[in-house]
Amino acid sequence: MILTEIDHVAIAVHDLEQAISFYQRAFDASVVHREVVEGDGVEEALIKVADSYVQLTAATREDSPIAKFLAKRGEGLHHVGYRVDDCAAALESMVAAGAVAIDAEPRPGSRGTTVAFIHPKGALGTLIELVQE
Repeated sequence: MILTEIDHVAIAVHDLEQAISFYQRAFDASVVHREVVEGDGVEEALIKVADSYVQLTAATREDSPIAKFLAKRGEGLHHVGYRVDDCAAALESMVAAGAVAIDAEPRPGSRGTTVAFIHPKGALGTLIELVQE
């Protein structure tokens, strides 16, 4: 099996501080990692849940994929991140199975990870992020 576990579930939000506050009040959760990913135009806050995360993500610029998602669909589930041992091999396997790659090859992600995205059109309607730690 190429997938080793769920890395994160990403939720697109308009206001990151408000979203963090909600998770703190509702679940007594705390942020374990926070990062601005300039290349993607996002700021994320990770809340640890067992060995996975809830990733609250907000746009830092109007042309980012998250900003476009929020404008079109509003807040909500954005993508699922699957942890893999080898991002390049997982990407190759998915493309061979008919998936449509957004990233032609793996690239640096947050937390020092290596990532690649798969388009929802080739993955049963779900945006997928492959995450290698």
